[in-house]
Amino acid sequence: INCGIYLFTPAIFHHIGAVFQRNQQELLLEESTNGWQRAEAIRLEQDVFTSLAGQGRLFAYKTEGFWSQIKSAGSAIYANRLYLSCYNQCHPERLAQNRPGGPTIRGNVYIHPTATVDASAVLGPNVSIGKGVMIGAGVRVRESIILHGASLQDHTCVLNSIVGWESTIGRWARVEGTPSDPNPNDPYAKIDSETLFREGRLTPSITILGCNVTIPAEVVILNSIVLPHKELSRSFKNQIIL
Repeated sequence: INCGIYLFTPAIFHHIGAVFQRNQQELLLEESTNGWQRAEAIRLEQDVFTSLAGQGRLFAYKTEGFWSQIKSAGSAIYANRLYLSCYNQCHPERLAQNRPGGPTIRGNVYIHPTATVDASAVLGPNVSIGKGVMIGAGVRVRESIILHGASLQDHTCVLNSIVGWESTIGRWARVEGTPSDPNPNDPYAKIDSETLFREGRLTPSITILGCNVTIPAEVVILNSIVLPHKELSRSFKNQIIL
């Protein structure tokens, strides 16, 4: 996939201002000559980059290194999968392994050394466990990111989700989102930018728990976004909890 990152110095704003002033003069000329108006717009590639290239101030650098853009919540899970895949190729020692007396590991899983994971838990594929996380007995985590200080109590299930810092998920609760890409087993699957709403309704996507969110026992949180410092009392589906 051919992608690019634009990197500017603050001087770019002076250049954009000059382009804007030039366009304004052209608009005034067209209005006085033809008596009609065209929409005011500055096109980055055509108006700005062309001028910079003509002045010898535009440069390109091609890299073969790893990077992944994050334009939406779902793409964070996708980027996590790519990152873990790179670990598997370049630093496999950083990934968790199946060991006697340890949790069951499926696929690429990263566990911070300070995290506590019960031996009966099942993690993976494509799971990142942050600093100080506590994972109880019988927990199942797949295609998810668990940020530092979070607590997943016994028999919780977390799928296609991001659990925020210091959040708690109660016993037997289920936190689940909808995958945003066509093939979760393909580390190079292309992910499209998703819209948050479609036809006035929240688009099904991954579930996100903000920091310090408390999910009670035996509830289901599906395709929802929970803002920080919320203590829920019931199940939610396809909602933003403010």
